[in-house]
Amino acid sequence: MKYFFVYVLFFNMLLYSQPNEKTDSTAYYSSLSNSNIQNNNYKNALSYTQKAILYATKNKNIKDQAHQNLNLGEIYYSLKKYDDAIESFLKSATLLKNFDPTPDHAAVYYHLGSCYMKKENFDSASMYFQRAKSANDILKIPDTAELFNLQKGLIYKSKNKLNSALSVFKTIIVKPNTLDLLNTKAEALYQIGSIEATKNRNNLALNYLNKALQLNGKTQNPEQKSNILLALSSIYEKMLDKNNAYSYLKQHLNLKESITILNNERLGIDDYQKFKATERLKEIAQTNYDNKEQEKASKFSKLISILAIALISILSLLSLSLYKNNIIRNQSNLLLKEKNKELEVAKDKAEKASKARSEFLSTVSHELRTPLNAINGITHLLLEENPKKTQMDYLSSLKFSGDYLTKFINEILEINKIESNKFEIEYTSFNLKQLLINIQNSLKELAFINNNNFKLEIDPAIPDYLIGDTTKLSQIILNLINNALKFTKNGVVTVIANLDSIEDKKATIYFEITDTGIGIPEDKLLSVFDSFSQGSIEVNRKYGGTGLGLTIVKKLTKILGGQINLKSTVGKGSTFSFHLLFQISAQPSLIEAKPKTNYQAKLLNKKILLVEDNKINQMISKKMLERKGINCTIIDCGEDAIEIAKNNKFDLILMDVHLPGINGTIATQEIRIFDPTTPIIALTAISLNENRDMLLSFGMNDVITKPFIPEEFYTVIAEYI
Repeated sequence: MKYFFVYVLFFNMLLYSQPNEKTDSTAYYSSLSNSNIQNNNYKNALSYTQKAILYATKNKNIKDQAHQNLNLGEIYYSLKKYDDAIESFLKSATLLKNFDPTPDHAAVYYHLGSCYMKKENFDSASMYFQRAKSANDILKIPDTAELFNLQKGLIYKSKNKLNSALSVFKTIIVKPNTLDLLNTKAEALYQIGSIEATKNRNNLALNYLNKALQLNGKTQNPEQKSNILLALSSIYEKMLDKNNAYSYLKQHLNLKESITILNNERLGIDDYQKFKATERLKEIAQTNYDNKEQEKASKFSKLISILAIALISILSLLSLSLYKNNIIRNQSNLLLKEKNKELEVAKDKAEKASKARSEFLSTVSHELRTPLNAINGITHLLLEENPKKTQMDYLSSLKFSGDYLTKFINEILEINKIESNKFEIEYTSFNLKQLLINIQNSLKELAFINNNNFKLEIDPAIPDYLIGDTTKLSQIILNLINNALKFTKNGVVTVIANLDSIEDKKATIYFEITDTGIGIPEDKLLSVFDSFSQGSIEVNRKYGGTGLGLTIVKKLTKILGGQINLKSTVGKGSTFSFHLLFQISAQPSLIEAKPKTNYQAKLLNKKILLVEDNKINQMISKKMLERKGINCTIIDCGEDAIEIAKNNKFDLILMDVHLPGINGTIATQEIRIFDPTTPIIALTAISLNENRDMLLSFGMNDVITKPFIPEEFYTVIAEYI
């Protein structure tokens, strides 16, 4: 303890008893720091930057203190010490807060945003980038707009808003090449390539990544080059091009190793810990200097000197105690970090398992649609051929089974969509009273089959028009009423809609679906909302069903901002209820009613190109088309489809999305180059990662989902032919 105290006093005297020389200035130490950074000597750079901070503090130059803390943060950022960098940048920001905006303001906020991006705290990163941009706009600093656009795109990508990210990155890459913009354009090209790779657009991804690698050669950014090489290797591996995959992977690993060696050479862990310890000692020395300055200003210098020494002694003891406590705290922090890493690993495993489950269900559902289309299609063709009465029962059973399996697959995809956050709420103006009446009319036949009294009670105080998602609301109510009618015989099913409250042009509506059916046991009230759960095996065998309807109801109600409640008594019935909030609308949305198309006359003698690789689906689709008097030409791959479309004129093209070679979306893009007018309709067993808007973006006019309903199949074709 006494040696530490003597050392502090000696260091204090040595530091402040030296006469100032011309070289003893903030600018001098800053220039020495910059020189050492250029020579990759980060140990000395840190030391000289700290001296510059101490000198600025000694002279009470706030702007210099802020600037040197900014420099210190930039060094820490280069060394990947992001927590230390954030601490230094925040000090600089605090010192600058009382000054008008300067370039240092913009730099500090931008670097803070970059640090939080590295730590994957994207909300904080976005906040500081916005502050930096505001400062830049005030100062009118040139050549910074694309840099902020790049960060904006990276944040969109981190939040899985890939289309928004692509849009931002593409605005960057079209800018003319300038020396300041090369690195930003290279990064934008790399990001576009990586996004296209996730969408399995491998050729597009390779194009963007090769352009990124070409620009990187001019910027000499090794970490960026390493990322590009790894991305190229991954794509070639997916394309089964093992030679290129291995070559790029080898280049990536060699470059990664050289970067690691360079980073280790910049500043060893021992040098870093010594600097942090020296930094603390200098802070203590600065405190001692301030105390001595106060002593000189006092009339009772001798007495205050004695008190100052006593104070320094106490501070030294406290500093040593704090230093030891810091060591203990750091050890505890290391232990906590290790535990956090273990928790993160466990979390990642759980997320990967959930993702694998979702992708498995999506893939299975998708693959089942193609053979199911064949089953439904053949059943439809046989039913149209006037089968014998003895065959009719078999075909009707086959049709029922096909429809049941189609509903089951659709419900699996519905749940996967919800769990993958691929649902978006649509807001349209609608008449709730009319919606409920329409639902009641559509289910009257089901109520009649089980001899149920189906009642609808609507509060007249409910506003005429509300704004909300009618599709999801209808899905919730239809599922609940279907269940009530199915599990009730010779009973009553009641649908109630009451106005709960109106406030600030918003109405809260209470919905209740009550039945007098078989009821649900108390121990099953929670589990009935689980997937594939129906209360008991006996219930499933007697009444049928997939056990997914209530799962969808619960998830959709939550998406719309409500919570489903259930009360039930065995033998007496069940009551499902929930509240939803709607905005009040003055008038309904204008929706054009499409006239029913007389497809029989429109389809006669038309020429259609069918692009389909599945032989059974080729046979079924051709047979269905020829029965309506259509001339059908069949092609089984995208390349041949492009060629025949270029040399022949068709009234319409039916394009399967998943084809050998180039897929249907790429084939459509190529056809649109020379033929922008011929209608192209997508045929797809649509999966979790596909959606209607995505397919239409390639130039298709409409989408028919497999397994398709014959009437809808003919109607859609007739609409565009």
